[in-house]
Amino acid sequence: KPKVKTMLIVFFDSQGIIHKEFVLPGITVNAEYYKNVLDRLCKRIARVRPALWKDRSFFSLHDNTPARTAAIVIQFLAKKMVPVLPHFPYSSDLNPPDYFLFPKLKMELKEHHFVTIETIQEAVTQKFKNIPEADFSRAMEKLGDCA
Repeated sequence: KPKVKTMLIVFFDSQGIIHKEFVLPGITVNAEYYKNVLDRLCKRIARVRPALWKDRSFFSLHDNTPARTAAIVIQFLAKKMVPVLPHFPYSSDLNPPDYFLFPKLKMELKEHHFVTIETIQEAVTQKFKNIPEADFSRAMEKLGDCA
């Protein structure tokens, strides 16, 4: 059976998915690439959650990989006045994608065998749409309980 894979970068809050991007095959997610993703994210937040953007009543939580901790990324977030919540190493219980979103997605898709990246993207997009807002809210509450 063919092994088709794609990388997903996703951002969400207590209401649901705000922004997602599938990384094209062969692309390395380096600091410049991630900064560009964050730029698109900021524009999306301003469009779909304008009150959050205006008040900066949201935060960024991402792991400590070099692409995410590079000076260009830190400077970009500071320039955009995006609050950043520190991520502690080896703390997947404090990272909502690790304890909530990706396990849920894997469970939903585990029996599927995809032949194209497009079918993976369509399935993931549909599964995200099917996650109730209450589930996102609970995941963020759990983060608040742990922090």
